[in-house]
Amino acid sequence: MAASISLKLTNRAPRKPIKKLPASVELPRDATVEDAKRLVAKQSGIKDFNRIGLFDPTTKKILKDRKALVVNEPGVASAGELVVKDLGPQIAWRTVFVIEYFGPILFHALIPLVRPYIYRISPFVYKNETETPITQVQWLLFALFHIHFLKREYETLFVHKFSANTMPAFNIFRNSAFYWSLAGLLCALDIYAPNSLSARDQLGPLDYFGLGVFVVCEACNWIVHQHLASLRKPGGTEKGIPNCIGSSLVTCPNYMFEVLAWVGVILISRSWAVVVFIATGVVYMRSWSRGKEKALRNEFGDRYKKKKYTMLPGLI
Repeated sequence: MAASISLKLTNRAPRKPIKKLPASVELPRDATVEDAKRLVAKQSGIKDFNRIGLFDPTTKKILKDRKALVVNEPGVASAGELVVKDLGPQIAWRTVFVIEYFGPILFHALIPLVRPYIYRISPFVYKNETETPITQVQWLLFALFHIHFLKREYETLFVHKFSANTMPAFNIFRNSAFYWSLAGLLCALDIYAPNSLSARDQLGPLDYFGLGVFVVCEACNWIVHQHLASLRKPGGTEKGIPNCIGSSLVTCPNYMFEVLAWVGVILISRSWAVVVFIATGVVYMRSWSRGKEKALRNEFGDRYKKKKYTMLPGLI
């Protein structure tokens, strides 16, 4: 058995080719997709190997699993070829998550500080911080938003394990726009307004129920994230079959508990802005959860118990 394999390299984008792409590459038989990317990048004069995208010459699909052996990719092995594309500037997944979750933390700290400058344009509603202060319910919501997003920051830094190293750098603007504009600016402007439905000092039964829903679902979301992280070895890309709280009901119980926690916030705040934020989030999570259900079925076949609902029982 040969100690190495030689693969032809072809530019995927002829109009924007990798100019110094060699005609072929010599790889050890135990080389992973990531090893191949590193070598192709080095020989092509590209500093960041994460910019290199390797594609199956038959299916034209990108080789996603960076830990998979190149020789085990059937299309590549049969054609003796790798299709290569420069994916452009990249940024680490962890960095993107840290930045996007920072937006709500920032705005929910900033808007209460600048209330006198924002809301004084409505003198019949807002007079000053002495006569129209932030209420107890508004402070409670201030705490809930920060608890949620500080938890997400902690999980990003210390819990989550990412199968991919990076994503296109432009995605940071798209991802951050959702959290910064909706969960951050829009929700903060509505919740801390002196005439908002959150401007109450007394908590009623509905508020206490909403608070209970938030606390329980945030705790369950935390448990699910810990479990999902345990399914993957450090630095690994392997998938596992979720077997934790909520996983008998839906594919992605973390999404289910995420949505339900925000329902608790809606019950307390009565804020249309929070409804817009989580309704938009559900659209994204619906697509992601269906993708995960498909991936689990493909990966594990009959070993995986198929789910009818991927994130909300009886609905999605």
